[in-house]
Parts: sequence; C-alpha cells; structure tokens
Amino acid sequence: MTTDSGTSVRTPQGERSRAMRLRLMEATVDCLVELGWAGTTTTVVSKRAGVSRGAQLHHFPSKQDLVVAAVGHLTERRREDMQQAAADLPETGRTRAVLEILSQQFVSPVFFAALELWVAARTDAGLRAEVAPLERRVGRETHAYAVELLAIDESHGDNRRLVQATLDLLRGLGLAASLSDDTKRRAAVLDSWAVVLDDELEYA
Repeated sequence: MTTDSGTSVRTPQGERSRAMRLRLMEATVDCLVELGWAGTTTTVVSKRAGVSRGAQLHHFPSKQDLVVAAVGHLTERRREDMQQAAADLPETGRTRAVLEILSQQFVSPVFFAALELWVAARTDAGLRAEVAPLERRVGRETHAYAVELLAIDESHGDNRRLVQATLDLLRGLGLAASLSDDTKRRAAVLDSWAVVLDDELEYA
C-alpha cells in the first residue's frame, strides 16, 4: 500500500491473511454456483482467487474445509444484508415486505452454493457430518430472524408452525428458481401467502 506522500506502507500479515481467506471463500461460492460440486476443485478455486496452491492449502487443507467455511462465512454476510433491508420495512404491507426480504435468502448465490453442498453431502458421510450442523445452525438463525421481522411471539397460537411453513415454502420456491427464472410465479405465491399470514398470525 502507498500513502499520499508516496511512502510505501506494508500491510500487516494478519490483514493480508484475512483478505486471502476472504478471496478464497468468495471464489469457492462462485465456483459452486457456476461449476457445481464436482467442478469445484481446490486448484480451480486457488486460480480464481489469485492465491497460490500452497497458501490455499495452508488456510484450508481440503476441499471440504474450504467449501464449508465459505458457505458459513457468506451466509453470515447475507444475514447482514438482510438486516440492512429490514431497517426500511414499511408499516403498510409489512408482511409482504418481510417475505420479500426472506425470499431473497433463498435465491441468492449463497443458497445455490449451499444446495450443491447438500446434494453432495447426501451420499458423502464425511461431508454430511460437516454440513448438517451448519444447516441446523443457519435454520435456527433464519427462523429466529423471521420471527423478529414479523414482530410476533412464536409461543402464541400457531405462530411457530406458520413461520416454519413460510421458510419451507421459500426454500421450495428457491429450488424452483435454481432451474429457471421463476420470478413472476414466486411473486404471486408470496402475495397470496402474505394474506394468509396476516389472517392467521397472532400478534401481541
């Protein structure tokens, strides 16, 4: 790095290391989305990230370590994006707006990368042992976040069941979107589901 005066300043090793890990994880998600599980190799990822194979192996000794870390990290970043969007929720039509925010989680590159991971984990016991805890944690956090966005107490009435049904619906719509542009149908389904939630959810 160079200052305004032209003096060269060395970037601290820790900062360079974090930046390298981030490049590797972002490149991994890109590869999973574009090339699938089989096409995502550590060699391809390191080339795309502009990182040497030795440096990549130092941070992530195996493909499994790399992809699980990448999906976990970018899931966290996706949640931060959702939190920013939630700050602008309208009073009128709030439920539909919440559904839109949540639905974006299930049509994002991170979701499609995770989908590749889930399919591979179905027949790979070692990978499944790594992926299952991540999926459970993300599921719990997404459920809690949906409850927060909807501003409900999930112990009331059928609120918990309705939130879970909402997330299952959004996941299914996300799967449909993985094969074709399903934007119009998804919007119509969410319009109808928002009406159901407004009628059925119990507010404090």
